Amino acid sequence: MSEQNPYEKLGVSEDVSFDEIQNVRNRLLQQYSGDAKRLEMIEAAYDAILMDRLRLRQEGKIKVPERIRFPERLVQTSVPQGPAPRQQSPAWLQKILDRPTPAEVLLTGAWYLGLSAISTFYPTGEDQVLQLALVVGVGISIYFINRKEARFGRAVIFTLSGLIVGLIAGGLLANWAVPLIGQFVHLTPNQFSTAVTFVLLWLISSFLR
Repeated sequence: MSEQNPYEKLGVSEDVSFDEIQNVRNRLLQQYSGDAKRLEMIEAAYDAILMDRLRLRQEGKIKVPERIRFPERLVQTSVPQGPAPRQQSPAWLQKILDRPTPAEVLLTGAWYLGLSAISTFYPTGEDQVLQLALVVGVGISIYFINRKEARFGRAVIFTLSGLIVGLIAGGLLANWAVPLIGQFVHLTPNQFSTAVTFVLLWLISSFLR
């Protein structure tokens, strides 16, 4: 780990914006809130990146936002002059929503895209194939949600809820959607509801925590 540069320690590239670096840092601090050693590493990497960005600013290579160069101004101007603005979303919703990186979204998306392709284009279209694909999809969802917060029970509840809702919604939409889609590709109602379920599981595993 000592051979990694601070950008690699935070899991970001050197050309990302500072806002994205702050978002990743904050998410990592929440994720490893009980690991003092990991928190120290995250803060050290963040400080090193900050110093590197300031150095590049002095060399005229990048422009550093004023809130980073002059943090005291942010404190002074952040004092509310009137009624506090309303939150954009409830606190309970903010606790379960995640802000994944594009790489994380693409990774889970690739898994579910592959499972959808297998379920949709498998030559026989047997129910056993769909059932196996659903089992794998459930396992993927539980793994990615549990990896964020290390709460296995919560990951199982979210995943099973998504599975049930996806199958029900897919079944209800199948009678309407399958005849339309059938003009381009042959799908059974079970294949369609399975694909809908994978879309929902992808959203859950990517954007919930």
